[in-house]
Amino acid sequence: MPSVARITEPLLDVLEFLLKTDTSNMSAYGWMIAKDTGRSGPTVYGILDRLEQDCWIDSEWEQQEDPANNRPRRRMYRLTKRGRTEAFDLLSERRPHCVRKLIAAIQAGRQ
Repeated sequence: MPSVARITEPLLDVLEFLLKTDTSNMSAYGWMIAKDTGRSGPTVYGILDRLEQDCWIDSEWEQQEDPANNRPRRRMYRLTKRGRTEAFDLLSERRPHCVRKLIAAIQAGRQ
């Protein structure tokens, strides 16, 4: 059984997005996740906070290469090894069609 306290549709949406970015070896930032999942910022950031407390994700501030860039730094999120395993197991149980798509994408990338 997963260690997160509440399993909700927004949580599953965020985990699905994080697994997709993980297979692409990318980090994600909150607004990117909110935009892709169609969830509100407060909902996404609340989920990210809980996932980080549960050690499913790590985060760090991005390094801005151009200080003249006229935007604030972003907080970047990545699944931990534990988070990747737990998210995969949880989505396999709750959204098997999504896991099949992820596996197919991973296999296609290896060819």
